Amino acid sequence: MQFGRSYEEFEVGAVYRHWPGKTVTEYDDHLFCLLTMNHHPLHLDAHYAGTTQFGRNVVVGNYVYSLLLGMSVPDVSGKAIANLEVESLRHVAPTFHGDTLYGQSEVLGKWESRSKDDRGVVHVETTGYNQEGTLVCVFRRKVMVPKQSYLDARGGEQPGRPEPADPPTRA
Repeated sequence: MQFGRSYEEFEVGAVYRHWPGKTVTEYDDHLFCLLTMNHHPLHLDAHYAGTTQFGRNVVVGNYVYSLLLGMSVPDVSGKAIANLEVESLRHVAPTFHGDTLYGQSEVLGKWESRSKDDRGVVHVETTGYNQEGTLVCVFRRKVMVPKQSYLDARGGEQPGRPEPADPPTRA
């Protein structure tokens, strides 16, 4: 299974459909809120949330963004040298407990690094939508990725992965 891409493997206009999706539970949302100290009652207090226009808890937006970013790693940034910029982030519709999120990323552009010839920058837009196909989140980012020469100089596809000292014996 491929994990990330080298600069040469990206094509402008390519769309990567990330798999699998993730069903967001109340536990996921509350844990993320507590870990990040976002104690807004819209995310944590069902009684309060019932008085809002949504009528129920809304999943915190940074968790939605983080899930989609994570879903994109095997296709986009699994070999990244650096995440350079999040250019834009829009939450288009709410995500609720029990919704399943899916994502995809489109390559908007790519260019070689001006300072180092063994890497380049890839510009992608990631969109996230729920089980009904409703768009919930869109963000654009720029990622510095290695060229194949960078990977070859550092051990290939899985740099740093050791070989077993003693291969297992089968009885």
